[in-house]
Amino acid sequence: MKYSRFEDLPVWQAGMNLAERVFTCTADKAFAFQGDLANQLQRAGLSIGNNIAEGFERGTTSELLAFLYYARGSAGEVRSMLLLMERLARFAHLRSEISDLKSLAESVSRQLRAWADALQNSPIQGQRHLTDATRRRDEEARRRQEFDVELERIVQEGRRKIAGGEATGEGGDSGRRVS
Repeated sequence: MKYSRFEDLPVWQAGMNLAERVFTCTADKAFAFQGDLANQLQRAGLSIGNNIAEGFERGTTSELLAFLYYARGSAGEVRSMLLLMERLARFAHLRSEISDLKSLAESVSRQLRAWADALQNSPIQGQRHLTDATRRRDEEARRRQEFDVELERIVQEGRRKIAGGEATGEGGDSGRRVS
């Protein structure tokens, strides 16, 4: 699927959901006098979506890839802090929420990795590299592919008719005229 806005990307939405849940979690009283941890967890959580957005808006595949890896690094940073919180007694009552947040961060990280892998193997260089000539070439390739799909559909339909006896004249008139 092709996206024209970062807001429509499922991975951006998942990253923002993670950030929202991190902000909710860090509002808990267990974070009182733990300002650095709360702040860093919030910043790392928010950084995921922001890096996806910035990379998407940059206009080149190479820059997008770099920002996807920054976002993935931030997801790892969130997980690392959540692992620390699991070890600290003051956060024991948040174990379920911490577990959910870790799972969400891991999911975001996997999505980012899959997207990055797909981009690394793609000939697309990004919007900034599109010229009238490349747009025409891409449009011609799209039309050729549509033609090939339609041609294959027609061939398959013809084969079904032949297999069903429609084209051979079975079941009645043999197709020969008798004068």
